[in-house]
Amino acid sequence: MATEFTSSSSSPTDRRLSALVRHLATSSPMMESQTTVTFSPTSGFHGDSVFSHVVRAPEDPILGVTVAYNKDPSPVKLNLGVGAYRTEEGKPLVLNVVRKAEQMLVNDRSRVKEYLPIVGLADFNKLSAKLIFGADSPAIRENRVTTVQCLSGTGSLRVGAEFLARHYHQRIIYIPQPTWGNHPKIFTLAGLSVKTYRYYDPVTRGLNFQGLLEDLSSAPSGSIVLLHACAHNPTGVDPTLQQWEQIRRLMRSKALLPFFDSAYQGFASGSLDADAQSVRMFFADGGECFVAQSYAKNMGLYGERVGALSVVCKTADVASRVESQLKLVIRPMFSNPPIHGASIVAAILKDRNLYNEWTVELKAMADRIISMRHKLFDALRARGTPGDWSHIIKQIGMFTFTGLNSEQVAFMTKEYHIYMTSDGRISMAGLSSKTVPHLADAIHATVTRIS
Repeated sequence: MATEFTSSSSSPTDRRLSALVRHLATSSPMMESQTTVTFSPTSGFHGDSVFSHVVRAPEDPILGVTVAYNKDPSPVKLNLGVGAYRTEEGKPLVLNVVRKAEQMLVNDRSRVKEYLPIVGLADFNKLSAKLIFGADSPAIRENRVTTVQCLSGTGSLRVGAEFLARHYHQRIIYIPQPTWGNHPKIFTLAGLSVKTYRYYDPVTRGLNFQGLLEDLSSAPSGSIVLLHACAHNPTGVDPTLQQWEQIRRLMRSKALLPFFDSAYQGFASGSLDADAQSVRMFFADGGECFVAQSYAKNMGLYGERVGALSVVCKTADVASRVESQLKLVIRPMFSNPPIHGASIVAAILKDRNLYNEWTVELKAMADRIISMRHKLFDALRARGTPGDWSHIIKQIGMFTFTGLNSEQVAFMTKEYHIYMTSDGRISMAGLSSKTVPHLADAIHATVTRIS
């Protein structure tokens, strides 16, 4: 058998390949008598990468703030961009009740690391539904709610969006303007057409309620509407209960489908029930709705990625069929959810002592954020800072929409080493009694020099 080998190089790798081909040629009678193997440079060995055309993507506008902050050597730098709770000392917090629950799980030698079902941990799902809808909810008793465990709030939104894109007759979703930066990406990539409704009034730094009603009134019948359950991100502006009732009546009259994003239950006001009132209004009227839950903020389980998607249906039979289709969304997406974080949540929610301890710690976090709002407001007023800053104490939750523009934000970063998103959103949870004066000085100097 005559076999010819040619090579465009004499690298060790090519010589090894040549030896392999010679071996195969001599050991296999099926190979043709005349075989020419030519080695050419590949991306693995020579020349440009086959991905050399790929352009560098911009940093995420929110996560990029932390990247820039980490590169700053200044000892007075302050990161108010991150959406995570910090202690008075500026440190991340692991709740004591979370540590207790984790220790219980570690000590339970019967626990294994087997796969969860596609829909997740059963106890977690059941308890999550009760937490957001209320333990005495008729729909839960009637099995009209299906809940599946997802990858925090983001994953819950994406699973719900994928389901709606496949099975709902209307593919338009209305989201508030502004909203969390990930919302339009999540819904667009799921195949929905994203439109906006007016929400924030930059003049009053409050809710543009009339604009909201007008835009939802003109939405096509059956459209999906994204609603922030409480502590609207990024503005911290929420409707009053009376306004929520008007929104509910309008949406039901036009058969608009509510999709709640509940990322801050208990974290906004300090009360789990108060922060769930908007959702329960829509739930109590017997209509259908979607709710995405996250335990990142209220249990501090940011990195555990623990969330749930609940779908409220008209009948138990419909709920069962919806769940069967949710499984078909989840299976090729992430197969099944992780077990550890959900087990922590379930352990806390089903143990009365742990639950009570959690509510105390949760309120302490919420109260510290509220106190930071008052300290910042008082500091600005003491300095005679131009403008009305009362919106800082009127807004609620982790974030405040300061009203600072992108030029002012850039100035504060350059001159005072204070980092925030370019729209002027700051995380009140990133402040402390020690850093409030620095921020107040920076805001005062900025609005005095730059209009």
